[in-house]
Amino acid sequence: MVTVLMPLPAGDFDPTEVAVSWQVLAAAGHTVVFATPSGQTGQADDLMVTGRGLDPWGAVPGLRRLTVVGRVLRANAAARAAYAALLEDQAFAAPLHWGAARRGAYDALVLPGGHRARGMRPYLESPEVQQMAIDSFRVGKPVGAICHGVLVAARAVDPVTQCSVLYGRRTTALTWALERKAWGIARYTRFWDSNYYRTYVEEPGQRWGSMSVQQEVTRALADPADFADVEKGTPDWRRKTSGRARDTLVDARPAFVVRDGSYVSARWPGDVHTFALTFAGVLAERA
Repeated sequence: MVTVLMPLPAGDFDPTEVAVSWQVLAAAGHTVVFATPSGQTGQADDLMVTGRGLDPWGAVPGLRRLTVVGRVLRANAAARAAYAALLEDQAFAAPLHWGAARRGAYDALVLPGGHRARGMRPYLESPEVQQMAIDSFRVGKPVGAICHGVLVAARAVDPVTQCSVLYGRRTTALTWALERKAWGIARYTRFWDSNYYRTYVEEPGQRWGSMSVQQEVTRALADPADFADVEKGTPDWRRKTSGRARDTLVDARPAFVVRDGSYVSARWPGDVHTFALTFAGVLAERA
């Protein structure tokens, strides 16, 4: 089977996108190798693990453990179980350094996401992680990217072509509709940190949504039509776009995943099982 490299930020990655992808790929017999900025064990976004801090009283120490909105917005039970198992994985506990990982041997690349700016920006803006994407696309290695992870690929400009590695490809990513919906909830429930769901926020004078994941990814493509989203009226459209329904290993109806050759992309944690299974299918074709 193959070795899959999964670079992570030092902290604040999405537990669902990382743990479920690892779980599915490992179950398929693949070896998943992790890498962080300096080789330290990565830490998921605690709000997405516990839900604590996503309710209006989330900043109050005595009330913080009471979760209502947080119970809905956090990782679901299957994802939390996958993350608990991931914490026991030796490769996760002893990741490589980004630089060493990029120069090492691996057969495929998975770029997970997360949205909390504090931890995610160093990952999304890392020349080393972007170079992993350039190296992988250049030699035709399978690449999977989900949610904000697609930004890494969008920002990975190949010096030979002077274009993003996604130029000429079809992709999806976190849509502005999903990002805006989560942001709108947090503006009321986490009012002291209302931009929690926005990794990048528009400056005065910028068009609303111009710094969203969808818009930045679209700007990197050859044609705006290459950004794929669920078309209204297609089967399970409401389920796929609600921002509430999540897929499982046996129910792909809520998911929306795009495959372009050996490149696989998805929008958010609710797509992750289908995303990982699709990517495992790509790897199986290469075996």
